[in-house]
Amino acid sequence: MHAIVCIKSVPDTTEVRIDPETNTLMRGEVESVINPFDTYAIEEAIRLKEAHGGKVTVITMGPPKAEKELKEAVAMGCDEAVFLCGREFAGADTWCTAYALAQAIRKIGDYDVILCGRQAVDGDTGQVGPGIANQLGIPQLTYVSKLRAMDPEAGTIEVERLVEEGREIVASRLPALLTVVKDINQPRYPTFRGIRAARRMEITPWGPDDLPGTDPALLGLEGSPTKVVRIFAPPKREGTVEIIDGDSVDGMADVLSDRLLQDKVI
Repeated sequence: MHAIVCIKSVPDTTEVRIDPETNTLMRGEVESVINPFDTYAIEEAIRLKEAHGGKVTVITMGPPKAEKELKEAVAMGCDEAVFLCGREFAGADTWCTAYALAQAIRKIGDYDVILCGRQAVDGDTGQVGPGIANQLGIPQLTYVSKLRAMDPEAGTIEVERLVEEGREIVASRLPALLTVVKDINQPRYPTFRGIRAARRMEITPWGPDDLPGTDPALLGLEGSPTKVVRIFAPPKREGTVEIIDGDSVDGMADVLSDRLLQDKVI
């Protein structure tokens, strides 16, 4: 059984700035962590390995310092790491990101399941996981809250999805892509043995030339069909506060209700 986990390096704080020239996040000035939702995908992949044997490959696309997040995933229990890193990938929107990750997964080869967090906490779109499935032409099972059964030999999987109306049970053939929610498990902490293995691991970055059949025109900021035209801060809300005085709560309530009716609020 081979599980691939796609993770993202995200800012560890909301105190981020936007590059006024490229309209993209200036990630170099803040510490980064594994996208919190992706830790649940890592945990579920490791549990699948423990149940069925095989291996877990973790993959990310990002700046050089994102290697730290890959090694943290290895410390948690992943076996191999793939790092897409290069200026050609910088500034990619969700479509280009999905395209690049799908190309890397094609190079990795045989796999049974791909796992992603339901969304990233910085972009908050939830589009990359489904985009990868679309690029690869495989089924996608989103918002998975429970993996009910999986049979790698028979090529089948059954999951429980969290939907607006409640929960639904869905079966699919393998390979398939899953995006998971927090309900699915409780991520483990890295082990001392895992930390040592991660420190010794040498991760060779892959660039566009390492991905056979990749069109450079479909990568990075220039290849992204989504363009940020302008970024601005909304105007500060202005208003006045009036304190209603009175001898009793009922009296103050009457004054307030009269004021709301007068201003046509109610």
